[in-house]
Amino acid sequence: MIINDSTLRALFVGFRTEYQNAFEGAPKDFEKIATTVPSATKENVYPWLGQNTALREWIGERVIQNLSVHKYAIENRKFESTIAISRDSVEDDTIGIYKPAVQELGRAAGTHPDQMVFGLLKAGFSVPCYDGQYFFDTDHPVAGVSVSNLIAGAATPWYLMVTKRALKPLIWQVRRPYEFVHKDKLDDDNVFMREEFLYGVSARVNAGFGLWQMAVACKDALTAANYAAARAKILSFTSDVGEPLGLIPDLLVVPPSLEGAARKLLINDRNDAGASNEWAGSAELLVTPWLATA
Repeated sequence: MIINDSTLRALFVGFRTEYQNAFEGAPKDFEKIATTVPSATKENVYPWLGQNTALREWIGERVIQNLSVHKYAIENRKFESTIAISRDSVEDDTIGIYKPAVQELGRAAGTHPDQMVFGLLKAGFSVPCYDGQYFFDTDHPVAGVSVSNLIAGAATPWYLMVTKRALKPLIWQVRRPYEFVHKDKLDDDNVFMREEFLYGVSARVNAGFGLWQMAVACKDALTAANYAAARAKILSFTSDVGEPLGLIPDLLVVPPSLEGAARKLLINDRNDAGASNEWAGSAELLVTPWLATA
C-alpha cells in the first residue's frame, strides 16, 4: 500500500467504523440504575439531593426550600486507551490483523460506564453519599432518627432498587463523551520517531451516588424473607418531614453467582416447597458480571 494522506484518511475512517460498531453494540446496563447528567465544568455539585419536593397545602406564602443544604460533588475524571499500529503493517497491507484490536477498543469504551457505575455500587459500603454516611449504611439521618438501607450479613451482596423516578440510585456524569482519536499524520512525532500510527479513545466522566433511599443492599442470603425485608425498607422510607416518599422497588441487581436464586425468586411461579411464589414478577432482574467477586 502506498502511504499518503488519502490512504491514511481512509484507514482512519475504516477503523472509526469498526470502533463505533463495537462501542454501540456493547451492553449499557448502567442506564438502568444511573441517571446520566451532563457536566460543563470540573465538577458538578448536587445541593438538591435529599430535599423534599412533596406538595403541601398552600396556606399563606409559599415555603421555599433551601437547595444548598448539601454540598455533594462529583469531580470528572479523565480516561484513555491507546493502541499503536506499525507503519510496516500498513505498507504491507496487513492492517486486517488490527481490526479486532480496534473493535476491542470500542467494546472497552462502550462497557466502561458499566464498569464505573457497578464498581461504585460495590463500593457503596465504604464510600459516602450526600449525607456524609456510606451509601449503604445503618444510620442515615432522617428527621432526627437513624434510618438503614442495609441488611447486614456475611453473604454475597445483592441490591433492590427504585429505577423509575427521574433520579435513579446512581449518577453517571459526562463532561466529555468517549471519542475515537488518531495521531497518524506522516509528520507526527510518533511516526517520525517510531514509525507508529496511534489510535485511541478518551473521555472525561465519573460515577457518583444519587439518593440512598432508592436502593437497599443485603449482605445476607437471597431468600424470600430477606427480599421481603428489603422491599419493606424501601416502602417505609419517608422525607425529613415524615411524609412517605412513595417509593416502590422495581429492579433486583445481582452478581452472576446469585442468578439462580434470583430467577427462582422473581420468575418461578412456585417456590421450592411447591407453594405459590408471591414475589414472582415483583421486580425486573439484572445480572451483571461487574458485580462478580474478584
